[in-house]
Amino acid sequence: MASSKADSAVSKDTNCSKENSSGSSGETSDNHQMYCLEDLVSIATVGTGTFGRVFLVRDKTSRTFYALKQMRIPDVIRLKQEEHVHNEKAVLKEVNHPFLIRLFWTHHDDCFLYMLMDYVPGGELFSYLRSRGRFSNVTGLFYASEIVCAIEYLHSKDIVYRDLKPENILLDREGHIRLTDFGFAKKLSDRTWTLCGTPEYLAPEVIQSKGHCRAVDWWALGILIFEMLAGHPPFFDDNPFGIYQKILAGKLDFPRHLDFYVKDLIKKFLVIDRARRLGNMKNGADDVKKHRWFKTIDWETVPLRKLKPPIVPKVSHEGDTTNFEVYPDDEWKKDPCVPPRDLEIFKNF
Repeated sequence: MASSKADSAVSKDTNCSKENSSGSSGETSDNHQMYCLEDLVSIATVGTGTFGRVFLVRDKTSRTFYALKQMRIPDVIRLKQEEHVHNEKAVLKEVNHPFLIRLFWTHHDDCFLYMLMDYVPGGELFSYLRSRGRFSNVTGLFYASEIVCAIEYLHSKDIVYRDLKPENILLDREGHIRLTDFGFAKKLSDRTWTLCGTPEYLAPEVIQSKGHCRAVDWWALGILIFEMLAGHPPFFDDNPFGIYQKILAGKLDFPRHLDFYVKDLIKKFLVIDRARRLGNMKNGADDVKKHRWFKTIDWETVPLRKLKPPIVPKVSHEGDTTNFEVYPDDEWKKDPCVPPRDLEIFKNF
């Protein structure tokens, strides 16, 4: 991992705060620990996105490693992502689960929004899937079981995740999952109509703009299980429109090696009619847990992290970045400040 120069990820804003995170800066949890940008030393870039990037940072005082998500305010506004950013903060402040990333602190200055979160050193599940080609039935069963518990927890709080895919599943140093990137997550009162997500993972109701709810997460889990065990998603094409056509057609072509029960489970997730989709009926996640594919799983032990991980990442220390891709340094800091009228949108971030 290419290491960027110390402090290259953070501005020289010296605003430290004990305020509640509803203020312009402040802690969200972690036993009221104080955080301060000038105390966070940047070590390396571990992820990039359309309007932001994630840095591995270390607190000079506590010596603790964190992931600092830093987003350019002009890009957030230009791409009309203000609501998603606020949703991400609101959702992460509310959740607390062993398979979800934690948010410790948020802050903004005149150029950037900052979110300080867990650093999970095992890297993305996507990397392991890509290097192995596909996973065994037992390996897929492990990850699916932990994801079911994470989705069940989110839905119990009326939160829809909306971005399940291998890139957003991190492995901790023991090999258990942590869902990350809650930019599309949303607290639902009824249905929502926003078109968001990754084309291969979109549910039919999202593509058709019919309004969607938590059922989209169970559809996405069906796609994920297929991709983990087959090595490719069930619906793919060279362009998004072709993918959407195949999703709406709903034709599944299973590889011959797939287990009978997992094929049955995938079929029940990938039901066009969401009222009949497994996980979205009266018994919710219980219907999923009782499916025959999960018959060997003791569900009470899963959130206790008692299942044995099939992959244990090679992690030499808490700040190890070798399980993430190498990103080049760039002139990330040299951005013009945002005018005060635009900063108003983020005054409570």
